[in-house]
Amino acid sequence: MKILTFALVLVAASCTPFAANSADPHTGSLPELTNAQKAAIGKKIWQNECGGTVEGLTTWNEGEEFPSLGIGHFIWYTSSHQGPFTETWPLFMQYCKDRGVRPPSIALSADSPWHSQTEFKKNFQSGPMIQLRQWLASSVTLQTDFIINRSRATLPKILNGAPADDRARIAANYQKVASTAQGQYALIDYVNFKGEGLNPSERYKGKGWGLLQVLGGMKHVPSGPAAATEFAASATRALHQRIDNSPPARGEARWRAGWTNRCQTYAHPL
Repeated sequence: MKILTFALVLVAASCTPFAANSADPHTGSLPELTNAQKAAIGKKIWQNECGGTVEGLTTWNEGEEFPSLGIGHFIWYTSSHQGPFTETWPLFMQYCKDRGVRPPSIALSADSPWHSQTEFKKNFQSGPMIQLRQWLASSVTLQTDFIINRSRATLPKILNGAPADDRARIAANYQKVASTAQGQYALIDYVNFKGEGLNPSERYKGKGWGLLQVLGGMKHVPSGPAAATEFAASATRALHQRIDNSPPARGEARWRAGWTNRCQTYAHPL
């Protein structure tokens, strides 16, 4: 009943208009999101990553060497595999610890307790994994706050990592996109989806695909919905370039349609 009630709240929240206050270009502050808007963003991310299902909260995708957990599909590496992508599950666990939240014990291991997709599937209906999914389904607000906070901390990092002559334009593009709830959803989701763009190992043929690259690849547009639409287009271009540059053995072409559809959600109101 608790999960059903929360789902109904999320659906209602998706229709809530954006708060009236606007971003201050001098201080770099962002418009405050209401609780309803945060809930709507969490709902969208859950839908993007897990199809909005409880079962999708614990996933091991075909062709990947790690499980992905929670509404944001936070990466959790095994002890035998440390991949090129930023590992986000331990970051979320630290976020829980800092707030006095104790997840199920299986979630607190240093490395993924499942060492292969076969082992993961074998244990999918085990008591500990069911308990983990139940906890994840009941802590969507916490996960959403983690994703939002991570996104909000990104701008100073990417400006520091950007070429000096691009920083003003990238900061301006961020503020343009962030001026609406629709745009903030785009920024928040994309950092969770494809990262900041600062990790040197997240490159194919020297080209990255994170938030830094998407903001840097935007065309000149005014602030507001037009900026969110252009952000969606720039994200699509960056991800298509990633697929085209990816090693054929990774088979990333299979993600093209899904990634394109996800980017298109950035161009639509919450």
